[in-house]
Amino acid sequence: MPEELPPIGRVERARAAYHGLAPNLRGALWMLASAICFTAMTTLIKFLGDDYPAALQTFYRSAAGFVVLLPMILRDVKGAFRTTRLGILLFRSGAGTIGMILSFYSFQTLPLAEANALSFTRTLWLVPLAFFVLRESLGAWRIGAALFGFVGVTVMLAPGFVAGGDHGFGWGQAAALGSAALFAMTITGMKVMTRDHSPFVLLVYAAVLGLVFSIPPALFVWAWPTWPDFALLCAMGVIGTITQACYIKGMQIGDAAAMAPIDYTRLVFTVIVGLWIFHEIPTWPTIVGALIVVASTLLITWREQRASKRAD
Repeated sequence: MPEELPPIGRVERARAAYHGLAPNLRGALWMLASAICFTAMTTLIKFLGDDYPAALQTFYRSAAGFVVLLPMILRDVKGAFRTTRLGILLFRSGAGTIGMILSFYSFQTLPLAEANALSFTRTLWLVPLAFFVLRESLGAWRIGAALFGFVGVTVMLAPGFVAGGDHGFGWGQAAALGSAALFAMTITGMKVMTRDHSPFVLLVYAAVLGLVFSIPPALFVWAWPTWPDFALLCAMGVIGTITQACYIKGMQIGDAAAMAPIDYTRLVFTVIVGLWIFHEIPTWPTIVGALIVVASTLLITWREQRASKRAD
């Protein structure tokens, strides 16, 4: 009588199910994890914004991320910094640091939902960059899903750009739009680098160079935090590193243009957090726009899964 094999554990079954999914669907799961972590990070940014300017928060976020990665870097220093494209990494880190400062400022000064909505204008840059730089095939469904999601963003922002709206166009909105353009460039550069660089190498360079580039602007607004605030700043940095790791993994597995709509889910999360913690009551345009964003995310995921099954 043949010996019976031990039953497969839950972890093994989950791992097998995960690897059985289409690449773009696996990437979508990583992007969803990134969205949840991003929401937690932006909540801390806004909570600490009255006492710590955006440039200083960027420094602490970069420093905490570097400390988290330091033990892994020391295991293989040479491998962690092995690259043949230092120029792209320098540009990506410089643009990312400036974009992070602008993004932090927008989250400090604007309602969470509005700052998040404006950050999604990077999709308008990401889709053409994915086509011209990465040579990815877009297709009508991908373009349509990205634009459909952006329609939801514009619906949410519409009351702020009409006469008599609750919000005008100020430095916070300009910072959000500027950071969106810079982040679109860094995302495209990241996708290029993942072709011959591991996510860990990209994280190491982002942490080290981001820390170096964040020091000069932080010195102009320097303030020593209290111990409780220091713990929160460190937590913000750790969560930011996890956010970036999940995002890089998602972009590595899936196509850049296909992953863009998945990132819209953090808009829904920030609406919930803004209401719960900061008492930012969402308007009907905010609710309608959020529903449109969710619909675009579900649509692109469903289409990618069906296309993968047909190909198999």
